[in-house]
Amino acid sequence: MRRIGVTGHRAIPAELTGHVRRALTRELRAVVGRPGSVEALSCLAAGADQLFAEIALDSGARLTAVTPADDYESTFAPAELARFRVLLRRADTHVALDFARVCGEAYYAAGAYIADHCDLIVAVWDGMPARGQGGTAEVVHYARALGKPVSVIWRPGVHRP
Repeated sequence: MRRIGVTGHRAIPAELTGHVRRALTRELRAVVGRPGSVEALSCLAAGADQLFAEIALDSGARLTAVTPADDYESTFAPAELARFRVLLRRADTHVALDFARVCGEAYYAAGAYIADHCDLIVAVWDGMPARGQGGTAEVVHYARALGKPVSVIWRPGVHRP
């Protein structure tokens, strides 16, 4: 079984959403040979993580949700929370990390868990430094330090909000 993890920004500019959706679909469909042959790992955060999880499920991949802390749901806006809960129910596996509260260390641990347990990281990343501990850039650097391939999805000249 191949394992593909995601890291990415919560805020994806509107002009980039279609590009990201198409690129994620290509990445996942390129490795899904038969239903269940790919495990997709995601924290199910708003933005890139939820989009990746939806496409993974639609492509026939198994979903593993990795949640960083007990109070993770408090970080979502209402619509994002509803989407998170639907995806969490559809996940084959739920890995709940042992942090009571969301913090940079918990986000980093979740990203590291995904990098440690996958064969490829797909990063919806603008190439800029992380805005906080456990951000996309830190997870990309961690995965690369492990020698994991990282496929970056973004378009030059587009800036995230």
